[in-house]
Amino acid sequence: MRRLACPSCPDFGIILRWVVVFLLSMALLMRPAAAQSILRDAETEALLNDIARPIVIAAGLEPGNVQMILIQDKEINAFVAGGQAVYIHSGLIAAADNVNEVQGVIAHEVGHITGGHIVRFSEGARAATGISLLSLLLGAAVMAAGGGEAGMGILSAGQQAAMSKFLAFTRTQESSADAAGASFMKKAGISGRGSVSFFQKLRKEEFRLSSSYADVDPYARTHPMSADRAAVMEAELKGDPAWNKPTDPALEARFQRVRAKLAGFVDDPKVTLAHYPESNQSIPARYARAYAWHKAAYPDKAVAEVDKLVAVAPHDPYFLELKGQILLESGKPKDAIAPLREAVATTRGAPLIASLLGHALIATEDPANLPEARTVLRNAVARDNDNPFAWYQLGIVYSQDGDIARAALATAERYALIGQPKLALANAETAMRGIPQGTPDYVKAEDIALTSRQAIEDQKKRR
Repeated sequence: MRRLACPSCPDFGIILRWVVVFLLSMALLMRPAAAQSILRDAETEALLNDIARPIVIAAGLEPGNVQMILIQDKEINAFVAGGQAVYIHSGLIAAADNVNEVQGVIAHEVGHITGGHIVRFSEGARAATGISLLSLLLGAAVMAAGGGEAGMGILSAGQQAAMSKFLAFTRTQESSADAAGASFMKKAGISGRGSVSFFQKLRKEEFRLSSSYADVDPYARTHPMSADRAAVMEAELKGDPAWNKPTDPALEARFQRVRAKLAGFVDDPKVTLAHYPESNQSIPARYARAYAWHKAAYPDKAVAEVDKLVAVAPHDPYFLELKGQILLESGKPKDAIAPLREAVATTRGAPLIASLLGHALIATEDPANLPEARTVLRNAVARDNDNPFAWYQLGIVYSQDGDIARAALATAERYALIGQPKLALANAETAMRGIPQGTPDYVKAEDIALTSRQAIEDQKKRR
């Protein structure tokens, strides 16, 4: 059998291509969390949670329920993607001049959360899709009647109208989030200068990316023009009593430290060392150089920089954490234990630092250190269940103890977190065969098995 051509029938291949183009365009606008890697750091997470806290409270949300998540991406951006999580790009931290600018961004994103914009996103997509499908039907009808060019014109105009409708919807959401963010800043008693200055920074970025700023079509954008947003925010916030309120110097110092260490971790060491030369003996510069030297595989130089930091603040947990990390990763786990122990104690068991201590204890290959490693790592996963590295280390401890069932359970937890349901299921089933039924660990293994089976089925359906 073969298909027969029909000269008077619409070219469904062309129509299908229009559908695909439109849906792909929508997908690109709706893909905020695609495939970026999350950066975990105890000091950075503590800072972001502290600067967000007054804003979150002003928004009527519970601080413990709102997550600040750092993503490794050079783009100056932040977004929400469902739930109460704010994703912040590393490029935004690098671009911000001060902590107040980051607070302005967080306030805007919290505005998206309180406005339910992710949930309502489908409303805009549904309206745009309705226009698109109507144009496809009309275009197909005209083409079927022999009006090929007219039908194509209807298709083109329909898709343009649909996209314009959708972009207008997203711009309205962005303006709404701006207004909400401004109200949160005022209620929290935080200066709005940072919000305005950051929009001005984005305006410069728009100039840089455009051959002619005057030629930019404001109606073909997902966001209002940054110059307009800056003007609106300044008019709204300049009269607020907090406008001239200075930022807490201690908070600003913490931000400059985090900004520098992030540069040392993310950027090429040559770039970091050029930006923070030896002539700069400030704490942020030493911090950045320590990470850069470590990344470039010069552990002695990295430790020398950290020792200068520790000399200034002997009990700073994050300086001690970095020293322990450098020593551990340069093959000196025994030397890493003391600074990491103090860092864990000073931060009251910060899970990320605790998992690093557990790693160091295991890496000594001294059986006498296994009980402490087990305790430290169990506490770490109890406080931060979403840490694949901690689960991996705990699995090693259980394996060396001969507890194969719980080693398998820890491994199942890890694979479930990193999106490998087949391996998670296999290890969960192994754990269930060795753990008594009805116990908390058995129930946990059973839950992983159930969710993994469902994830595998979902993957099959998507294929």
